[in-house]
Amino acid sequence: MTEPSLELLCEGLREHTAGLARMTDGAAPERHVPTCPEWCLRDLVAHVGNGHRWAATLVAERSADLLPMVPEKAPDDPAQWPGWLRDGAERLLDAVDTAGPDTTVWTFLGPRPARFWVRRMLYDTAVHHADAAISVDRLDGYALASDLAADAIDEAMDMLSGPRAATLNPSLAKLRGDGERIALRPSEPHVTGWLITRRPDGVACQRTADADADVTLRGSVTDLLLVLSRRVPPEEPHVAVAGDRPLLDHWLSLTAFG
Repeated sequence: MTEPSLELLCEGLREHTAGLARMTDGAAPERHVPTCPEWCLRDLVAHVGNGHRWAATLVAERSADLLPMVPEKAPDDPAQWPGWLRDGAERLLDAVDTAGPDTTVWTFLGPRPARFWVRRMLYDTAVHHADAAISVDRLDGYALASDLAADAIDEAMDMLSGPRAATLNPSLAKLRGDGERIALRPSEPHVTGWLITRRPDGVACQRTADADADVTLRGSVTDLLLVLSRRVPPEEPHVAVAGDRPLLDHWLSLTAFG
């Protein structure tokens, strides 16, 4: 599947930054975030806003090296959160536009074009938008365009199957296997599914419409993303699991996207 255009990624980042702000509107800042157990809503907002600002600085400086994050305190008044969040996202988009989307910068996957950070921050923000929705019992009001949800899964699979995966997170070495297969089957006819194969040398993933697997997870592509990112359980009414459930549980116990 072709990666979405930079324009679509930028629009998505703006949309989900605003969506996160809307979900927190009127909620208590100290309200617990069940999908991020150590956080309250104030922590969630600070994490997202500072992630955008850190990526913006990295791109603006055209850095070839990892830069430390220097956190900026989120506003105490939740009424100011939407503007603060929006400002962080715009800083990143402005930095990419000024530096040029194809300018090479540091990423945890090695040198990549600056546009990498728009895509990464979009999907980080989209998942945390879901966290906010879950916190305020409004997940039914959450939506992620199917093409972006599919690209979010593509991005995650690229990270998990890449040569640096186990270096970034040593526990991912436990995903190696002997050919066990996990299939992801979106309910949208226009979205091609995924086949994950656990090999002795690491994880391999391919886009395929249909293939035999030891366990299959079915649902809308957004629901698949939320299960894979451990925002909703496989028992979620809108998804179905068939086959070797322990294999899926083992995968989920070692991975989380976003």
